[in-house]
Amino acid sequence: MATTGLPPETNADVSRVTEALAMITPRWNVRIMLAVSGPPLRYSEIAGNVSWLQSGQLHPKLQALCDAGLIQRTEHTPRHVTYGHTDRGAALLPVLPLIVTWAEEHLEKADRPLPAIEQIEDSLTLLTRRHAAAILWVLKSRGEASGRALARIVMPSSDWTSIYPPLRQLVADGLVDTDGIGQPYRLSDAGDGLAPVFGALSAWSAGHSLAQAAGHPVWGRPDAAPSQWVSNQARLQTPTAVPVPVRAEQNSPPTWQNRDLFSHAVPARPMTALPVGGPRR
Repeated sequence: MATTGLPPETNADVSRVTEALAMITPRWNVRIMLAVSGPPLRYSEIAGNVSWLQSGQLHPKLQALCDAGLIQRTEHTPRHVTYGHTDRGAALLPVLPLIVTWAEEHLEKADRPLPAIEQIEDSLTLLTRRHAAAILWVLKSRGEASGRALARIVMPSSDWTSIYPPLRQLVADGLVDTDGIGQPYRLSDAGDGLAPVFGALSAWSAGHSLAQAAGHPVWGRPDAAPSQWVSNQARLQTPTAVPVPVRAEQNSPPTWQNRDLFSHAVPARPMTALPVGGPRR
């Protein structure tokens, strides 16, 4: 990620989250991560779990996930190789139900019931727009800001009008609101609702327990104790993952299982009345 005008600690935080999203957003990556959940599997077993991948597509995907430190390749003998999650990869999985919950509440409703895995993939597409994380961070911190002010912070070395294409995209995606041309920008309800997702991704990418996400200095809950955020290392050894709440205000762990993400059935939960539409898929 390019250098921004954000404070060094915040810039490092945004960069880490952007890197974490870049690891899992490429097509099929989340599905492969879920396919290797549990005991290590041979290549042929993984291929059977992701049979929609064409011949030759799985190996480079596995290699990229191994390079990212999310999956580990173990060669027992030249003819016996298995793949399984690293501790770091396993620690990332509890973030997925948070993304599903956000998508169910804030994304526009599809014409058909969507399996949770598609909810995740649709959400990741929105969150990895260029400069999206930095813009959302600034608006969460400031409440609102003009386009020129955002440009000065998010892309200080570029012409300030370059901020408008990503801003317009975020408005179209339903994550940012404005009252019109020349008016300040602010987070929409959907953008503000990303707090549990960004807090958890930040905690994971900084090597913290996901339980500390509620204390994030920007995305944490106001009543949560502040956490000491690591700002100078992109990848640290991750502590053993702990269950994280499905919603920021709940204390119960998610009840989903990995197989649920491939199913059209999603865990039942009370839903508040929502306006028609929502952020675009």
